[in-house]
Amino acid sequence: MLPEKNDYSQQIEYLYRKSLILETPSDMDQVLYFYLIDTIAHLDYTLSSLAYSSDSIKCTMTAEYLRNRVDVTKTGDYALFPAFMIWLRDDHKEQFEETPILWQLIYDPEEVSGYLGFRIVLDPNSKIPLPPQFFHDMADDLFRLKFLRSIYPEGTLGKLFAEFKRK
Repeated sequence: MLPEKNDYSQQIEYLYRKSLILETPSDMDQVLYFYLIDTIAHLDYTLSSLAYSSDSIKCTMTAEYLRNRVDVTKTGDYALFPAFMIWLRDDHKEQFEETPILWQLIYDPEEVSGYLGFRIVLDPNSKIPLPPQFFHDMADDLFRLKFLRSIYPEGTLGKLFAEFKRK
């Protein structure tokens, strides 16, 4: 049985109202699109564990989905993404700052943020759950039109990722 609705379940509903209907995901750079969906799945998992429980079937399904994606991140061009983010940070600061905040936090080795058991953790020493507004802001950040347009091969990040792969 799911608990009463709370601030986190409202944020899940907010996230689920987001859409890529005006975009063509199949035309996006496949690696950048993969990491976009991966980040959304981690956001969903973290929200679900706060809104329901980590034992809910929703969390179990998302965890299984994410578990399979872990192997993909170790193959081909997908394995280049963390290094690409560091390269952006060091050599293309302006474009790095245009990436989603979660990408900046998760893939910067100087940050303490990361995925812990598929949950987004900004401070591993904190026991306080992330505030509901954080999820609202991250959903908006991931679905910014300028960012979404940048992950097509002809977009800013798409071109930079192609340049990074050639190096």
